[in-house]
Amino acid sequence: MSANQHFGFGSSFEDFLKEEGIYDEATFHAIKRVLSWQIEEAMKEQGITKSELARRMHTSRPQVTRLLDPKNDKVQLETVQRAATAVGRKLKVELVAA
Repeated sequence: MSANQHFGFGSSFEDFLKEEGIYDEATFHAIKRVLSWQIEEAMKEQGITKSELARRMHTSRPQVTRLLDPKNDKVQLETVQRAATAVGRKLKVELVAA
């Protein structure tokens, strides 16, 4: 099926991802990218370096680098929570109906 057929009238990108069997994976990666970006933006706003974030999180600078790497999908929820707290934010996670 061509891209035009997928994105024609009555279709959506979400439908395309589901048809290709990659919707969940794509959604997960998008969420990770957004979280990384939000943490980095908060760091910039406050003038926080990676080293300072690591100190506040009681972890190493390489761990912070992995956290901020949008392609690294091996970050634990607890690590994201500690980073959010370290930049004065709160992590909100919720389950919603599909």
